[in-house]
Amino acid sequence: MTSYPVSQTVNQVDDYHGVSVADPYRWLEDPDSDETKAWVEAQNQVTFGLLQQIPSRSAIQKRLTQIWDFEKYGIPFKEGNRYFYFKNDGLQNQSVLYTLNALEDEPKVLLDPNQLSEDGTIALSGLSISEDGKKMAYGLSISGSDWQEWRVRDIESGKDTDHLKWIKFSGASWTHDHQGFFYSRYDEPNEKTKLEDANYFQKLYYHRLGTDQSEDLLIYDRPDHKEWGFQGGVTEDGRYLIVSIWLGTDPRNLVFYKDLTTDAPVVELISEFEASFSFIDHENDRFWFQTDLDAPRGRVIAIDLQQSDRDHWQEIIPQAAETLEGVGILNHQFVTSYLKDARSQVKIFALDGAFVREVELPGIGSAGGFGGKREDTETFYSFTSFTTPTTIYRYNLLTDESTVFRQPQVDFNPDDYEIRQVFYASKDGTQVPMFITHKKGLKLDGSNPTYLYGYGGFGISLTPSFSVGLLVWMELGGVYAVPNLRGGGEYGEDWHQAGTKLKKQNVFDDFIAAAEWLISNNYTSSKKLAIAGGSNGGLLVGACMTQRPDLFGAALPAVGVMDMLRFHKFTIGWAWMPEYGSPEEAEEFKALYAYSPLHNLKSETAYPATLVTTADHDDRVVPAHSFKFSAALQAAHSGDRPVLIRVETKAGHGAGKPTAKVIEEIADKWAFLVKTLDFVPTI
Repeated sequence: MTSYPVSQTVNQVDDYHGVSVADPYRWLEDPDSDETKAWVEAQNQVTFGLLQQIPSRSAIQKRLTQIWDFEKYGIPFKEGNRYFYFKNDGLQNQSVLYTLNALEDEPKVLLDPNQLSEDGTIALSGLSISEDGKKMAYGLSISGSDWQEWRVRDIESGKDTDHLKWIKFSGASWTHDHQGFFYSRYDEPNEKTKLEDANYFQKLYYHRLGTDQSEDLLIYDRPDHKEWGFQGGVTEDGRYLIVSIWLGTDPRNLVFYKDLTTDAPVVELISEFEASFSFIDHENDRFWFQTDLDAPRGRVIAIDLQQSDRDHWQEIIPQAAETLEGVGILNHQFVTSYLKDARSQVKIFALDGAFVREVELPGIGSAGGFGGKREDTETFYSFTSFTTPTTIYRYNLLTDESTVFRQPQVDFNPDDYEIRQVFYASKDGTQVPMFITHKKGLKLDGSNPTYLYGYGGFGISLTPSFSVGLLVWMELGGVYAVPNLRGGGEYGEDWHQAGTKLKKQNVFDDFIAAAEWLISNNYTSSKKLAIAGGSNGGLLVGACMTQRPDLFGAALPAVGVMDMLRFHKFTIGWAWMPEYGSPEEAEEFKALYAYSPLHNLKSETAYPATLVTTADHDDRVVPAHSFKFSAALQAAHSGDRPVLIRVETKAGHGAGKPTAKVIEEIADKWAFLVKTLDFVPTI
């Protein structure tokens, strides 16, 4: 039996619509208190003490490091007469940004984030190159925080100038005179509580180069709508500023615009939150949008600014059987990305909507990229699958030819593995797709250690991608399964909405049904089955392990949303209410309380072996969620399987995490599963 640190309790009880709810670990919501710090240190001592004793851990970390050490390339893009791309030599903590004038030239380092901190915990978190390719605005995140500081770098000299602060959930978009850019920021927060305080009243500004941030021009704000956020983007020709207004994580948005050739005010074009509208480009006063209005799987429409009422909107590309993911214009044609059963399709259409052709991709997997300008006749894209490391292709739009631009050399043989996609029935009969990947020759005898990974939320699609960590899991003898749960975007907005608010239980039912399918089809058994997910996926794992503790051998919830009654009180948590609902609404409270992982732990229950992971600088899903859940889990758990929490220091929600920390965490997870699922690894 594992001995856990004592987690003190307090007599905190809250009333929700007449229901009394105890919150005995409320004190763990303060990450900076001496009591919380001592608790974290004590928990980490237990966790790392156990993990370091696992005999296979060092071999797993060695193999991870060995395979990880290959060149990784980002998709090249072009501004002015320059190309830009990211590259990681292999084990660098952060990828390096390079620039070159011609693709055959020797690349020059433009920004190396590895030089900004000794341990790689300062990451590049935003990037915008001016249209002439001479200046770069870039954002930095420290220790994984969502807060960013932006600077401007002269690309030729490498010298930095302007410095902007208090930026979060924003990019930067340059004007065509190259003298400044639009960006969004919040008011200066309380320094002591900036990682917990709620974020409201975002404002859209214009920053002119060489001036102090205090002189920035306020372009748009709405003090009457504290939740509204603003994303400003300049059109390719420089004429218009397109302002997309977001409301939390609600996929629906508003669209306003401002004519930059005159001193015109901001004009409301789409002023009701009823659908998603993504600006593509324009021709004179004709704006093209990708939207899910009356088309949950997406379509392309045109709006004429001179006749902008809905009766005059024109459909250009109608909704298809597949889900429309993105649209750009290259070679004066629409280049569209679709998902067909969670795998990529790319189709080209004329500007009048006539179908031209489908782009032949290298296989079944995920394609990304296809960026560029309207005049471009070439572009770049990436392609990856579960057994295909991300490869960069150069695509000629005139000849319809794809050629390999950069292909990594990875120390494994993809022919040793097989991928299949199955469809299974969820609790209510809904057919859900699932990818299953493993070594060839797998015996379906119910004894295989299996890692079932899910997300199921916010319209995010899980598509095939390559992961060194998961490759090593399969080398150990494991099966990797990914179901495309409701709540995701794989089948459009209807699929997303079927897993939100009062329908959130569908997501958990889909995941539980995936587990049951894997067991009934002899891939694995309950004692050999691990479930995992991060953020909203951490909530998924927490809900499923509390609803069906008998079904799983191990659970790995990462940076999860575990307290569904207080999630909206920290940082950007309020923005998730369009997804989850609000505890302040009686009916929605009832649904939240019914599955909230923290509130559904039952005393004297044997839970799966659990390794909760979080980080002390996570200001997206504050670590209090994981802290409180772990304390309550350890108090409720009656079995002899370990229930641990691993708290990373100087790290956040996951973005920009240094390679070294990523490898250590994966080694810990796989070692934990080797021990708790009780199998002999094959490496």
